[in-house]
Amino acid sequence: MLLVSVSLNAQINTERVMTIARNALYFEDYVLSIQYFNQVINAKPYLFEPYFFRGLAKINLEDYQGAEDDCDIAIQKNPFVVGAYQVRGLARIRQDKFDEAIEDYRTALKYDPENLVLWHNLTLCHIQKKDYPAANDDLAQLIKVAPRYTRAYLMRGEVALRQNDTIQALKDFERVIEMDRYDPDGWSARAVVRLQQGEYKLAEEDLNQSIYLSVRNAGNYINRALARYHQNNLRGAMSDYDLALDIDPNNFLGHYNRGLLRAQVGDDNRAIEDFDFVLEMEPDNMMATYNRALLREQTGDLRGAIADISRVLEAYPRFEAGYYRRAAIRRRVGDKKGADEDEFKVMKMQLDRRNGADKANPQDDQNQEEEEANDESKTRKKSNRNMNNYRKIVVADDTEMSQKYTSDYRGRVQDRNVLVKLEPFFALTYYEKMSEVKKSVHTHRMIDELNQTKLFPRLLKITNMEAPLTAEQVNFHFALIDTHTSDIVANEQHAIKRFIRGMDFYLVQDFANAVDDYTQAILLDEHFFPAYFMRALVRCKQLEYRKAEGDNQEVKAVDYEIVKKDLDQVIQLAPDFVYAYFNRGNVMASLKDYRGALADYDKAIELSPAFAEAYYNRGLTHIYLGNNKQGIKDLSKAGELGIVAAYNVIKRFTFVRE
Repeated sequence: MLLVSVSLNAQINTERVMTIARNALYFEDYVLSIQYFNQVINAKPYLFEPYFFRGLAKINLEDYQGAEDDCDIAIQKNPFVVGAYQVRGLARIRQDKFDEAIEDYRTALKYDPENLVLWHNLTLCHIQKKDYPAANDDLAQLIKVAPRYTRAYLMRGEVALRQNDTIQALKDFERVIEMDRYDPDGWSARAVVRLQQGEYKLAEEDLNQSIYLSVRNAGNYINRALARYHQNNLRGAMSDYDLALDIDPNNFLGHYNRGLLRAQVGDDNRAIEDFDFVLEMEPDNMMATYNRALLREQTGDLRGAIADISRVLEAYPRFEAGYYRRAAIRRRVGDKKGADEDEFKVMKMQLDRRNGADKANPQDDQNQEEEEANDESKTRKKSNRNMNNYRKIVVADDTEMSQKYTSDYRGRVQDRNVLVKLEPFFALTYYEKMSEVKKSVHTHRMIDELNQTKLFPRLLKITNMEAPLTAEQVNFHFALIDTHTSDIVANEQHAIKRFIRGMDFYLVQDFANAVDDYTQAILLDEHFFPAYFMRALVRCKQLEYRKAEGDNQEVKAVDYEIVKKDLDQVIQLAPDFVYAYFNRGNVMASLKDYRGALADYDKAIELSPAFAEAYYNRGLTHIYLGNNKQGIKDLSKAGELGIVAAYNVIKRFTFVRE
């Protein structure tokens, strides 16, 4: 009997648990998916799939060592799965194990020689190792496999730049622009070359185009500020640094260079704030320390200025200007002895230099030579530590300026969808992602009444920004399933209790049981519209997952018709529930019935004139029908109401200017 019991435990319907786990993984509920994969591994430790998919979940949680370990086991159990090598390679890249990652990608390419992601990441590994001939060989193969893959030309241009071949880099970046004028990276990559060539006006024009297409890229504003600075447009440069820091508040170059520009225009206190921020990020940055010292002197903080200069001189004991400045400040605070000592040091260094007795260390000599050779330059590289360059605008090192075009390693669980897509379905849930921009709260009287019953464990929310569950929340809802099951056994005719347990099943991604509970709630109370609404949502998610996973069972129009019938019933029972119109509009769009979708979005906006998501989806639907003018008008309204992505879509469907 014991053996039978163990055998039954191993048969805990692992296929169904795997489906639930992969549901959770697909919908980015990584913590929850790991718990399900653990169950499968405990029941059937000889399977490779749960280890592989658990590795995927871990890599998205930035547990790179854990992901590598899981892929090791998956490969031991089945050495012919390309995805396992791909994911392990990515995990190794994140740990700077480039040689091991290269080995993984080469092995995977034996089984799948036309896989773009594998060639892409293999190339990037060689770039990181500075093995440029190997990177070029990879890119030649990648371009053979996919001659219109723009990332390959961007990477080849990057390799050319790192080898100081600006002519080849320019050719590759121009090829990207020819192939896809709507790719912002092509414009910004060419701008980097033009900055290096001193073609600042042309660089600014290219960056204007890139910003026009991708408004939320801080690096573009940093580079455009540099182009404007070289054209003596200080006001424009300052504005660009402000914009860059709005997007990326921790940007080193933004704060440092804005501090310099603020100092130039006499905005000393705010310049100090910028250098304070830089020094929080890099406490040992002596140039920032010295610039702050000068500003502190300007604002009357003489003791603070002396403290800063003293730190600089400890690190750079041959920095002549520092002794000269500290002597002047010490004299102002009455420290005559200290001032005399500093002035004596300055005089001694000057005499030593005249007599050829300067015994500076080799690094100081090298820096001095570099300074003399670049005396007319208005900028310095970030890696340049010559204190005499403290007033110069900082630029990224050559390899960093275009780093962003090649550092986006591909291979996440869900590739980031760069295509334009509709705002997602609305749901009833307890958990919602917070948005810094979109502050609207979605409500309905019936949902408010349900919350007032106090039957639900948390307040029900209406949102299309569902948040994945934490480990504590997962355990909480697993426990609630047992509790609610006991309640249902005690009172099988209670529709709301069935619905509440359905919510628990939905939140732990057990869609089959969720649908069963919603169906039972409907059978018990055919007027309870939230059950129809949630059943439609869950069925839609099941269809989405089937399509994404390439399920053998084809998704047909009739499958969406079943979803639509539930939403029809919601609208009949609650004609003022705008979210049913919105979701039905999304279903109609999935069926390519764009006219029907427009009618539903129209009704949603009629009932709720500030419904940002409905404006956004209606705008996209108009564009799908070729009515760009009306579409852009709706997208503009959506942006006004807080959907930032609308502005990027507007730019994408507006002609790129020459």
